[in-house]
Amino acid sequence: MARTREHDACPGALKVYPSADGALARIRLPGGAISARQLQALARSAARWGSPAMELTSRGNVQIRSVTDPAALSAALAEAGLLPSPDRERIRNIVASPLSGRVGSNPDVRPLVAELDAAIRTAPGLTELPGRFLFGIDDGRGDISGLAPDAGLHLVDDTTVALVLAGRDTGVRLSPADGVAALIAVARRFTEVRGAAWRVAELGDTSPLLAGFPVTAEPGATWPPVTRPPVGWFDQHDGRVTLGAAVRLGVLPADLAEYLAVIEAPMAITPWRSVLVFDLDEGVADTALRVLAPLGLVFDAESPWLSLSACTGRPGCSRSIADVRADAMAAVAEPADGHRHFVGCERACGSPRGAQVLVATGDGYRPREASP
Repeated sequence: MARTREHDACPGALKVYPSADGALARIRLPGGAISARQLQALARSAARWGSPAMELTSRGNVQIRSVTDPAALSAALAEAGLLPSPDRERIRNIVASPLSGRVGSNPDVRPLVAELDAAIRTAPGLTELPGRFLFGIDDGRGDISGLAPDAGLHLVDDTTVALVLAGRDTGVRLSPADGVAALIAVARRFTEVRGAAWRVAELGDTSPLLAGFPVTAEPGATWPPVTRPPVGWFDQHDGRVTLGAAVRLGVLPADLAEYLAVIEAPMAITPWRSVLVFDLDEGVADTALRVLAPLGLVFDAESPWLSLSACTGRPGCSRSIADVRADAMAAVAEPADGHRHFVGCERACGSPRGAQVLVATGDGYRPREASP
């Protein structure tokens, strides 16, 4: 079902959103990639001009709440290289398999992410693309396709990619060299036919998006949703190490982000509200783990924090009827079957696919019948 709102209120780094606790800025990180210098800039900007409790989103982005000086914040972000396209910064929504090219035997999709981001920033006909539209690039392991991005590529092998719409295989097969152009074409067509729809799943008919693409495989395949982040110690192909750390309820304090930045390694924010730190020598990885775990990052793959998330709730959201983060923290030790997502109203913001969504009622929580 299409939403009835006509105005795209999706926040960005330049166009902030007026929340109950002040202006909200959202910084897009295509593929979740962020350098140590950029993370440090985010942390210092949040501490200076907003809330130091930075939020990691289900799209691998970062939010800063209670922004007091949006102009100063955006200038600092631009200086850090986080705003390469001011007029399109809200549509640089790309999620990608975060371990690709480093861990596992799947092909490396990082070049495709860079190519797609460059195309989004320059291709004509995309300025009207809604800020909610999500691109995805899956290296074949199914972690990203399981998130049901609006338009995605799913690598079948080194020479073939499947075109995916709203998490469903269209049967279209392309070469990796043609994949990005196909995604841009789908996005451009969506802007032409979307009407009141903000997401591909809200369209009654997706066939206009696929006009001219040859269907050479059986369509309809889907992938199960992934709700748990990659956490722990991962050996890379090159002998170095990736550390995966969950962030409790997706809230990353600015001072903890500064500690991560000190490692001076490339990082990624994942769609599961966690952080990956790449390309570490074993000694550095061991030291980082020993320092960061006591500070609150979760490296234990069996931790109950990996099966728990929450929307912002009170006091940041005026729609919420509860402090859902406090309630979620109180419930972390309770036995649970699967992932639980606590929300303060029926909008159920940030609900992971496949999670049990628990809606505040004023007298506890009740299960939501269907995830958004």
